Amino acid sequence: MTDAIASLTRRLDRMESCEAIRALVSRYALGADRRNDPAVMGPLFSEDAVWEAEGFARYESRTTIAQGLSDIAEKRVLWSLHYMVSPLIELDETGDVARCRWGLWELATMRDEGEGAAPSDRWLGGVYDAVLTRTAADGWRFTHVVLDIRFEGLAGSSWVLKKGFHP
Repeated sequence: MTDAIASLTRRLDRMESCEAIRALVSRYALGADRRNDPAVMGPLFSEDAVWEAEGFARYESRTTIAQGLSDIAEKRVLWSLHYMVSPLIELDETGDVARCRWGLWELATMRDEGEGAAPSDRWLGGVYDAVLTRTAADGWRFTHVVLDIRFEGLAGSSWVLKKGFHP
């Protein structure tokens, strides 16, 4: 019976870990939709984390990531809605390290680069590939996040935002 209880405990821990990681991905989307709010984004990362996306930036450390992502939103993103699609979570044997990959489908209004350029409504799609660790003090946190934007294009017509809509 002891082996059965140990097996059940291990399985339950792995299921709870997967749910905690899904919740972390969802909080990441929430923070992103709040213009990369550092108060939401910062706590999602370990102190020594790395975030990178070709064409945007590479940041190292929780504080730098939170501020850097906020700066991107301040300069370029006026509004966004992130859909995090189909997270695939793979836990290592210890259950304290995980890899999570998920798709990104994003609608956004962005400032185009160049002085005086008008904002444009855009579709973006890509893939996130992340490594996470679990600690007793902090639970699950991102240690390395790579965003691979696979496509970006203009929306056919402008978004019509409903009164009071705040993702």
